Parts: sequence; structure tokens; C-alpha cells
Amino acid sequence: MSSCCSPSHSDGHPTVVPLATVPADPTAAAGSTVGAGPTAAAGSALGFEPPRRARAEVIRGMVAVPEGPFLMGGDDPDAFPDDGEGPVREVFVSAFHIDPKAVSNSQFAAFAKATGYQTEAERFGWSFVFAAFVTGEAAHRVLAGRVPQAPWWLPVEGADWRHPAGPGTGIGDKRNHPVVHVSWADANAYAAWAGKRLPTEAEWEKAARGGLGRARFPWGDEFTPRGQHRCNTWQGEFPRRNTGQDGYLSTAPVDAYRPNGYGLFNTSGNVWEWCADWFSVDWHAPDAAHTRRDPAGPEAGAARVMRGGSYLCHDSYCNRYRVAARTSSTPDSSTGHVGFRCVA
Repeated sequence: MSSCCSPSHSDGHPTVVPLATVPADPTAAAGSTVGAGPTAAAGSALGFEPPRRARAEVIRGMVAVPEGPFLMGGDDPDAFPDDGEGPVREVFVSAFHIDPKAVSNSQFAAFAKATGYQTEAERFGWSFVFAAFVTGEAAHRVLAGRVPQAPWWLPVEGADWRHPAGPGTGIGDKRNHPVVHVSWADANAYAAWAGKRLPTEAEWEKAARGGLGRARFPWGDEFTPRGQHRCNTWQGEFPRRNTGQDGYLSTAPVDAYRPNGYGLFNTSGNVWEWCADWFSVDWHAPDAAHTRRDPAGPEAGAARVMRGGSYLCHDSYCNRYRVAARTSSTPDSSTGHVGFRCVA
């Protein structure tokens, strides 16, 4: 689906060939280490061998989410039926650990330095940038092709995680901001290196809710309680005018705003976050064991799940910063408003 949410690398642009899909969990836990004994095929797909890491090292700083059931999905009157947000159903999730923050530029830089990994945007040579940010040198590097449903996305040559708005831009003052222009495969590769993995959609939503049952947002039902902004979204008239009343026009630091009940930051707004699951609008609807206990999503698909919304979401067009909201994009796609966090 293409929108303010998720243009894909194949939208309105010269054809690119997706790289081989990285295995969903290319390393298996063994003994007291995590990421021990990766297969040769996994190492080849990743481009590096994930290091052995002690469990204590892996989960240091992560948040423990207890096992148990929760009510997943939503039936908001302003939901998007085509996204498959419902039905509201009780889902049991086993205990896990999750990063309290999205992976930052600083953390991703350490990964790239240690492994020599190049993101798909770097290998393709371009990525999508929001039009208002394309200025200076980058304005001369806009490639042919547009996203018909979302003309505010421009394919910019040289845009990648190190150059989030294209050539001439950098991350020097955004070390603590979420890394962007990362594809699902890139996020998966980082997770393997860290001895972690991407969350299932059920794990992500349970953690994002922070223990609140049917609330619309991680902090409750009111978007700005007592007039206070709790997340980074678009204010004003999308896509022409953003007032920045929440303090940010683009990404915010990964620890901006108050955390939810579990201690997670920015599970609404800021950047979309990749999940492990293939996307489907109806796979989860049947009341069955595989959809109600540690669901992992369909066995195959064309796009991967993304959750949480971004700094470009606005209630007039894409109010997918609600905790039950979901969208998707092809695994090789990258934009300036998609990042991720990991689980273990």
C-alpha cells in the first residue's frame, strides 16, 4: 500500500531487483549465548557472521514484558478497514524483552562500522525523502518517477541513513534520533548482529500498549492530555504546513516524550517500526491456536508489517499513530520515516 505511510522502492521509479530475503531469525539461541552457531546460509545472506553474545549482554537495558493475554487490534470509528486492524481479539504472548527505544543512528553506526554492512538504500543508490526536506544539493538529485498516491515522496539519489534528506545532509546532530532509510532486511541484519530479532506484530502491540487495555494510544484515549503532546506527529495541514507544535518537524530523539507503562518511548509517532510478520488483512481473523497464541503471521507475503505511525501522520489523512493501527511495505523499501526496535 502506498500513502503518506509507506511508498515502496518500486513505486514510480525505475525497477529495482529486491535482494535475497534475509531469514526471519537467522541465528538460534544456544546454551548461555544468543546468536550462537549461525548457519552458513544465514551468514551469507547477512553478509557477515553474527557474533556470539552472552544473554546478559543482549538483554542489558531492555524492558521485560511478562507473559499473558492482551486484547489486540481495534475497532475505532476512524480506523482503516482495508488495513485489517480488527477484530479485537484476546492474544496470548510469551514473555520477552524489548528495546525501550528505537535503534538510533549512533547504534546503527556502530553496527555498520563493525560489519561493513551497507543498507539496501546505499546499494540501490537512492531512497524516498519527504519533499519539504529536499533542498540544496539534494534538490538537484531527484530522480525521475513519482508515487501517484503520495506525490510528497521524492526518490533522491544519495539519500540513505547517513544522509537522511539526501546529499549535503548528515546525522551529526541526530546521533540520538532513530535511524531511518532502513529496509526490513537492514533492520533484520542489525537485529542478528545484536543477538536479537525483530518483534512479531503481537509482541510489538502488547509492548506498545504498556499494560493499557483498549486505549487508543500508549498513554490513554486522549491525544493531548491536559494540552501536552505525547508523541511526534504532524500538526497543521498535511502535506502543506506543519506547525511543529510538538517540538519537531522531522524525527525526534529516541527518548523524546514520556514512556508508556512498560517504559517504552515513542510507540506512537516519530518513525514507523518494522515487525517480523508478513502483512495480511485477514490472516489473524479466525479464532485459532496459531492466531491467538504467540502468532507469527502468515508464512509468506508480499510486504512486511510496520507499526506505530510517524512524524508525518495526521488525523486528517493517516491517523495510524493509534496503537492498533498498522500498515506495510515491501521488505526492500526504505524511506525517511521508517525505523525499528528489537526484541529478545
